[in-house]
Amino acid sequence: MVQLIKTMLLILTTLFPVVNPLGGAPIFLSLTHYYSEEDRKLLSRRIAMNGFILLIVSYLIGTYILAFFGISLSVVQVGGGLVVIHAAWAMLNDNDEESVSRQEASRSVELTGLSRKAFYPLTLPLTVGPGTISVAITLGANGPHRGLPLLYAIIGALIGSVLIAASIFLCYSFADQIAKVLGATGMSVIMRLTSFLLLCIGVQILWNGVSALLKSLPALNG
Repeated sequence: MVQLIKTMLLILTTLFPVVNPLGGAPIFLSLTHYYSEEDRKLLSRRIAMNGFILLIVSYLIGTYILAFFGISLSVVQVGGGLVVIHAAWAMLNDNDEESVSRQEASRSVELTGLSRKAFYPLTLPLTVGPGTISVAITLGANGPHRGLPLLYAIIGALIGSVLIAASIFLCYSFADQIAKVLGATGMSVIMRLTSFLLLCIGVQILWNGVSALLKSLPALNG
């Protein structure tokens, strides 16, 4: 039971700042302002479901997928860390533009194909991007791999992912109300704070990957 709570809290505290549904709400609103409120709620529900699937699949079988393609977890950490750092730095320094992936998302959104747009670009990379996936894979790789602790870890990951998906749905569904309550200044402050936290997370992910690669050098040379 301790493992269940530990995994659930780890999922929430680690992935929630990276997913950042509150910070993504104004971006989602700006990309879907021409949709009706009903359509936005439908999109929010589908994005939340897609995000849940991406998170739990990355956590449970992400390492096996990497092994199939011959990619080490350390390389994923380095790549994911760089992606997170780039996105966070762009959000910190750009006043009117988002990261490159979100610019592509903005250009791709149209009034047709809600189901297709709900996954790309609104789920990937707008909500659950490469950085989030790499973090989820890392958490899954570092968790228990056998016995009862594994079962509890899976249940904890499921609960944590459901809670994150629920937060995505709530923040995106009520993005217009959140923007009205907080105002432009409040939303800007939240985005800056979460961007800085995201930058720190990206540096930590990058450092973990670089450290693991450096430690492997003697073995390769020996």
